[in-house]
Amino acid sequence: MAITLTERAADHIQRYIQRRGKGLGLRLGVKMTGCSGLAYKLDYVDEAKDGDLLFEQHGIKLYVDAKSLPFLEGTEVDFTREGLNEGFRFANPNEKASCGCGESFTV
Repeated sequence: MAITLTERAADHIQRYIQRRGKGLGLRLGVKMTGCSGLAYKLDYVDEAKDGDLLFEQHGIKLYVDAKSLPFLEGTEVDFTREGLNEGFRFANPNEKASCGCGESFTV
């Protein structure tokens, strides 16, 4: 399996990298936090790290560290706008539950 980006997510990432003026792509990971235990973490990548796994779609490079991959395997990353709210959405088949506020999840 892999981690996939929708075309909307890739377009959004590309625009922000262009505005920023530098960057190889985006790093997706998880961190321990919140009431459910794990939260998604996104950062720009200016330099790849040893052990990074690379997924490339729609011209965007998505870097994932090996420790996060078991929690993210099969995830689709989308970017949505609903009214005044916009943000990344994660369709993660490993997710068993998430907290009420939507900030954290458990596998």
